Amino acid sequence: MSERSYRIIPLAGGCLAALLLLLWLIVRSGEANSRSTGALVTPVPDPAGSMTSGMAKDAARPRNLPAAPALRYLQQSIEKRCARPHEALLTFSNADAYRRFLARAAHSGLTIVGQLDALLAVRVRWDSLAGLESEILANPLDYTDVSANFYVNIPDTPPKEDRQAVNLVPLGGGLLSFLGVSEDPGQWGRGVTIAVLDSGVAPDNTFGTGRLQSLDIGLGTTPGTGPEDGHGTAVAALAAGMAADAVGVAPAANVLSIRVTDANAQSDIFTLSNAIVVAVDSGAQIINISLGGYDSDSLLDNAIAYASQRGVVIVASAGNDQASELTWPAADTRVVSVGAVDALGQLATFSNSGPGLQLTAPGYGVQTAWLDGQRVYFDGTSASAPIVAGAIAALVSTNPSMTPAQASQILEQYSSDGGSPGADPDYGNGILNLGWAINRNDPTRIDTAISSHYYDAATGQMEFVIQNRSGQSVAGMILNVDTGTGAVACSLPLLTSGGSYVVKMPVDPVQLATAGSIVFRTQLVNPAGIVDQVPANNRRTSSLTAPAK
Repeated sequence: MSERSYRIIPLAGGCLAALLLLLWLIVRSGEANSRSTGALVTPVPDPAGSMTSGMAKDAARPRNLPAAPALRYLQQSIEKRCARPHEALLTFSNADAYRRFLARAAHSGLTIVGQLDALLAVRVRWDSLAGLESEILANPLDYTDVSANFYVNIPDTPPKEDRQAVNLVPLGGGLLSFLGVSEDPGQWGRGVTIAVLDSGVAPDNTFGTGRLQSLDIGLGTTPGTGPEDGHGTAVAALAAGMAADAVGVAPAANVLSIRVTDANAQSDIFTLSNAIVVAVDSGAQIINISLGGYDSDSLLDNAIAYASQRGVVIVASAGNDQASELTWPAADTRVVSVGAVDALGQLATFSNSGPGLQLTAPGYGVQTAWLDGQRVYFDGTSASAPIVAGAIAALVSTNPSMTPAQASQILEQYSSDGGSPGADPDYGNGILNLGWAINRNDPTRIDTAISSHYYDAATGQMEFVIQNRSGQSVAGMILNVDTGTGAVACSLPLLTSGGSYVVKMPVDPVQLATAGSIVFRTQLVNPAGIVDQVPANNRRTSSLTAPAK
């Protein structure tokens, strides 16, 4: 999340990526060609961690330094702190190359831990890295990629002190109300399958009878008993729960649980990629991944492509590290990436941000299911992602001709603007507003809203974003702004259905510095005769705090 000197508070009302195989082969080829002279211009890590030719580094170091053994480069590529030790992922150029390797793997001293036939990839364990090196050198054209098997983790629970610092407000059991849902959602999701790739989903009455199925890809189907093992159950309930005390967005959807975490609550690139393929092949239309890591490779890329090419949408959590980059797979542009907000629509302090973020959804103090029939308050972008996954399922079920990809685009288009006007790295395209998306074509529905208060430090102005979430145009609205020292009435132009308008107001820096903060109270007044179906969003109050000296 980007840091700002000013804060507007709504008030109540890794590791590096592995070396590319091609580059490694170039290094090895260069070594072979230079043996007659005993010298080699080798790749060297640049300050950003990427590998570049030593020839381009002439100004920084002498030419013709002695070559390090090729084994060293392979070792640097494969042995990472954020990867499973003594493992590698091998991806092959064609089916024949893949079959040949399977036949000779044991002779090369490699143990096949897992196979992913659909992506021509294997997960191997090695006792001696030299055996893997010899295998690659002997069959260089068989490979398209060799990489470490990077960890993928359940996001850490956000630190308590970070959440308190921005006065986040827990959502509790108000999920459907927050999403603008006024109709009965009981049939939402019917005929749609959401795959939950997580710690496993435990049986619970919120899943009813016959809607929850589990597949075993080698880690079993039953969640463990560790402190994080209720994670998958919580996630699944937010997507598709039906009980009043563990409500989900698509309570009629089918849930396909695939456990991808081990006893340490960790997963890895191979396991996750395998689960994506299995979920697609088992008929899932939507895949939720409330896991992430800061490393990826071509295998995960291929798995995402496998899903995308078959019309399956992947939804993933952005991460809980307050970082300005998204975790993988959320960082992939083909994945619906989701950040977290609180009950007031305020960006959660812990939520990762970045230019690729697509949506935000509730992710603080959200009531959901856990192990043994428990109910808990769930925090993190892990909660936000399945809410979006459930919303996609709801849209698809109410529009039989709609694809999951089209549904996700509609949710982005009809989202509540948050933060700065328009799409931004903190909120993506906006905050999930399922009620608007579901009723977007209803010409009788009126919903005008104050969407956000935003302070633009560059211009010294407050920006009040107004959205017309109605099914028709609305003219004659007035925005009243009260700063405590005076009130201003701003007439708004006609806003077409889905349109927005930004009212800008200069902030007196002297007044702000003297007072320490300024409270802005805004009220949107509709023209006479207009009945707003969501009047609660016609008022918004925020406090602009002066930067600390």
